[in-house]
Amino acid sequence: QVQLVESGGGSVQAGGSLRLSCAASGYIGSKGWFRQAPGKEREGVSAIGNSDNIQYARSVKGRFTLSQDNAKNTLYLEMNGLKPEDTAMYYCAADRRALAWWSLLIPSNYNSWGQGTQVTVSS
Repeated sequence: QVQLVESGGGSVQAGGSLRLSCAASGYIGSKGWFRQAPGKEREGVSAIGNSDNIQYARSVKGRFTLSQDNAKNTLYLEMNGLKPEDTAMYYCAADRRALAWWSLLIPSNYNSWGQGTQVTVSS
């Protein structure tokens, strides 16, 4: 199973920026970021498969950018223009399979998860 360690969460005011990092060990076919706010289901934020096709949730498109450093086996999520509704626990997830692009943002498709990092955006 892939080991994932997230970092970079914190508290910012609306309009601010944060960058999340996820260091991974082991072979990964697909990886991404998910979030869960209190009382809500976990949802996909952004993910990438083997074809480098990056998917974004509609709510973050244009504000968040997913990138990776293959040499360091690290996944990043650059978050700009943060809104209070972005407040959630953010999780890095990975799976050994190369998921189809249309399934990259479905949490149940991933079998490895990090411990989560909290992002809080105040108005």
